[in-house]
Amino acid sequence: MRIVYINPNATQAMTDGIVAAARAALPGAQIAGLTNADGPPAIEGPEDGDAAVPGMLALLAKCRADAAVIACFDDTGLAQAQAMVPFPVLGIGQSAYVMAELLGRKFSVVTSLAVSIPVIEENIARGGYAGNCASVRASGLPVLQIEAGGAPVLTRLADEIALAQVDGAGAVVLGCAGMAPLTGALSARCTVPLIDGVSASAHLAAAAIGFRAS
Repeated sequence: MRIVYINPNATQAMTDGIVAAARAALPGAQIAGLTNADGPPAIEGPEDGDAAVPGMLALLAKCRADAAVIACFDDTGLAQAQAMVPFPVLGIGQSAYVMAELLGRKFSVVTSLAVSIPVIEENIARGGYAGNCASVRASGLPVLQIEAGGAPVLTRLADEIALAQVDGAGAVVLGCAGMAPLTGALSARCTVPLIDGVSASAHLAAAAIGFRAS
């Protein structure tokens, strides 16, 4: 099976990290990544998301895949993408919420900046997950700082994850694609299960491909 991850922003290093995380989650699949060179360097808020959609859809139109994944936690342009191609298209935000539901966990989202919270809350409500969401919390870290990683980033994210547990979360969704490569290091610091949308989308894409082929 061939799964293509489309990064709506223009940061190739983030695409590389996303693809590595997806391959680790689903080693039997052929997983490739595409970077939207026409997008903003990072998607932080609805204006950046809107600016990324045309280039992202242009990349999707050229895809030859069994499934595609929009690799931005805001699920940028997901509905348009799903209506455009005959194969399944998933979002990493959508996949994380579905996985939380499947695991029977009340979840919180820990994301980057506060500007992203309204988009995430709207997606959660639209998908019917609001009743299972304890909170959406901003770490205050810009997307590219998260992607760069390092000890201060891990400490800040771990602190916010601990506060999400106080909110009543039984699992914490990592609300930024740049957090995917940090999942292992964060899990070692935290006592709550973490749900990475990149890994979740790999497994759910495989399930969607199998269901479509049956």
